[in-house]
Amino acid sequence: MKKEFTAKTVEEAIQLAISEFGVSQDRITFEVLEEPKKGFLGIGASEAKISAEYNKTKAEIAADYIRDVLSKMGIEAELTVTENEEGAVIDIGGDTTGAVIGRRGETLDAIQYLASMAANRSDKEYYRISVDSCGYREKRKAILEELAGKIAKTVLRTGRTSTLEPMNPYERRIIHSAVSEIEGVTSKSVGEEPYRKVVISSVNGRPERSERKYDRKNSYGKGGKGRYGGKGRGADKSEYKPRPMDLMKTSFEKDYKKPKPEDTMFTGELYGKIDI
Repeated sequence: MKKEFTAKTVEEAIQLAISEFGVSQDRITFEVLEEPKKGFLGIGASEAKISAEYNKTKAEIAADYIRDVLSKMGIEAELTVTENEEGAVIDIGGDTTGAVIGRRGETLDAIQYLASMAANRSDKEYYRISVDSCGYREKRKAILEELAGKIAKTVLRTGRTSTLEPMNPYERRIIHSAVSEIEGVTSKSVGEEPYRKVVISSVNGRPERSERKYDRKNSYGKGGKGRYGGKGRGADKSEYKPRPMDLMKTSFEKDYKKPKPEDTMFTGELYGKIDI
């Protein structure tokens, strides 16, 4: 940011610049454009004129951009900027955080993306900008980790692959990290942005069904009914009488295998949409 200031003296002009930018003097570059002139009997007198340039940090650029966006949205909020080694975290506080976060954090993600673009537009070295509001990111992370654990357990039990809804890179990393800590399952991302999804699958594939042992003693034991309706091992097969419902079944209905709950549990993407 570059701006010109005028005052009776150069020192006064410098103080005006410091007050305007709201930063310490060592963060501003000054250039004296005109020295003050006293003139003769007040004729030809002129004030000092300087050029002051203040180079904002990328965190400040992002914060100013967010303030401008929120102002246009009619939202009054306080920003807290915390810089670290990776970049800066800008937390948006206030009573209207619901409007800032949006559905599943979509508005917050959009603000973060645009603020990051604004901060990195003038420099090739990328500076990471993270935008949060009242701890939403941590809450979302906990929910995604819990979801990843539930789906992974079901995948281990059924051996069936499960595909989640499209997520942004940040949320996909949370899912991948949670799945990596569970033995027997793996995850990968498929598709193109913004519809890229996480797929969770079993490392060993679908488990084989254990063979059911036929207990002849229970089926044909003393005093018990045989499969043809008789008593005991020597029951006469001719005594078998089909049930009325069996007579009404077609060959298709007799051969039809009713799917188990887990067969349709994930084809309809039970976890296909994370409704938070």
